[in-house]
Amino acid sequence: MPYTPDLDRLLTPGARFTDEHGGYLIEVHPVGEIVLPTGRVVGCDPLVCPEAEPFTVTVPPGRHPARAWVAVVLREDAEVDRRVAALELVVSAEPTIRWEPAVAGDQDVATLGADDYFGYGVDAGVGTFADPTALAVLEGWDSDRVEEVFIPAELPSSPVPGLITAVLDEASGANVVTVATGWGDGCYGTWIGRAADGRVTSFVTDFMVVPE
Repeated sequence: MPYTPDLDRLLTPGARFTDEHGGYLIEVHPVGEIVLPTGRVVGCDPLVCPEAEPFTVTVPPGRHPARAWVAVVLREDAEVDRRVAALELVVSAEPTIRWEPAVAGDQDVATLGADDYFGYGVDAGVGTFADPTALAVLEGWDSDRVEEVFIPAELPSSPVPGLITAVLDEASGANVVTVATGWGDGCYGTWIGRAADGRVTSFVTDFMVVPE
């Protein structure tokens, strides 16, 4: 079986983790709805790779809530920092009983070793779930427009680092919601949750903040 993080442990409000540097307390914060007019889901750094391929698993078209799982970094029980530990696209309220790797294009889980995973590269320090409809619009923006919307001089005040929401396709309402990706740039995997009947419950990207 390929690598899968302990998402049931991570996605628990109030969960605590410790390592040699200190402690982490998990908070969950709604970050609005993600509009998916085609039902296709892309996980990517939208400022660097808006052309990324969608995952092969689709969801019902429409509006789906999203939430950020934030790790409050503690030193001697005092907050010294906060980082987004995971971004979740919620598809169903049914309990998740298993997780599987999300794959895109011709990626094949059978090629993965026990410590391997597929992930998307981050070079601008942000991640998203979005419909290709929104990302296609973003592809056409020049750098000044991208910076104006997604890299403002002052970020809006929020308990979620890097949270910015922008509607990119007015006709469909397709939007892009960004959050800061954990400690920054890297390669981050996404997993799909499924209910007992096999239906999709959520997509979760783990930004590898909390210790295993």
